Amino acid sequence: MSILHVDNAGGALADGYYSVYRAAHEIDDPGPLSSPRHFRMWALIGWDDDAEAYAHVRDGIVTGGYTLALPERDNAHLALIPKMAVAPGSRRRGVGSALLAHATEQARAAGRRTLVAEAAAAGGPGAAFAQAHGFTAATTVIRQVLDLRTADRAAFESARDLAARHTDGYELEAWRGAAPERLHADLALLYAGMNDAPTGDLDIEDEVWDAARVGGLERRLHEAGAGGRAVIARHTATGAPAALTRVFFDDGAGGWGRQSDTVVLRPHRGHRLGMLLKTANALTLLDEEPAVHRLITWNATSNAHMRAINEALGFRPLDTWHEWQKTI
Repeated sequence: MSILHVDNAGGALADGYYSVYRAAHEIDDPGPLSSPRHFRMWALIGWDDDAEAYAHVRDGIVTGGYTLALPERDNAHLALIPKMAVAPGSRRRGVGSALLAHATEQARAAGRRTLVAEAAAAGGPGAAFAQAHGFTAATTVIRQVLDLRTADRAAFESARDLAARHTDGYELEAWRGAAPERLHADLALLYAGMNDAPTGDLDIEDEVWDAARVGGLERRLHEAGAGGRAVIARHTATGAPAALTRVFFDDGAGGWGRQSDTVVLRPHRGHRLGMLLKTANALTLLDEEPAVHRLITWNATSNAHMRAINEALGFRPLDTWHEWQKTI
């Protein structure tokens, strides 16, 4: 048995890790599957160029793998495990425990004090594994799904028009795919605004954003084949960015879109901008992205306001996840 570093350029280990991820996903996760191109970016490189991956190999076959992200721009005390997967036929044979022990050693060697990991469905085997290895649930996230094939278009239009009556003084700007460079500074302000989102008991600091960091993220999204639709709201009098929503999708996701990055900056709250942006973007998806059938989104259970907007749009609960943390 060996645990080997996975070269982010690809190769047999990368292919094996993806195969394990795909097989585990079919059992554990009713949500969207990442395409090989998308998987390579987030699991082998990281959206902030901060990830490394390792594969558990037994008798020449990859039986498990994990991704470790080591942030440098901020939260340099954290080590994150965004994915750990064990092949279904190799479970309950110590593979997961070996991978976690290896990840803990790597995190300690990098000088990190807190290990944070996600596990699918609360109450499932991932949650039991985390608890058995000394993790505690730091925050709880609910995933919700909207089926665009049965969505009520008239209801979207009505919600958009109602919200628009409360948003006088704002104008919308939309785009497809990666954000143009002229928007990077605006997006930095908007992403920094997401530091207000509930994080429960996570040992986490605010993320620091600037135009250069946004530019790097946009390049990686493009390299990952992540298409998308986005809308920002601007304060008309000043031109300042006020709110953002984005949906990402890729060709290998089986018709799924990932509703992500919705934020209204604090000085602009109370104008129903969140509802206006989400309904405008949903209508664009209905009109111009027929390959996107379902949207999935995730919010902390404590984020009642954003969950209420999702529910009003027709999102329904899929499952509940925890983020787990452990002092190392």
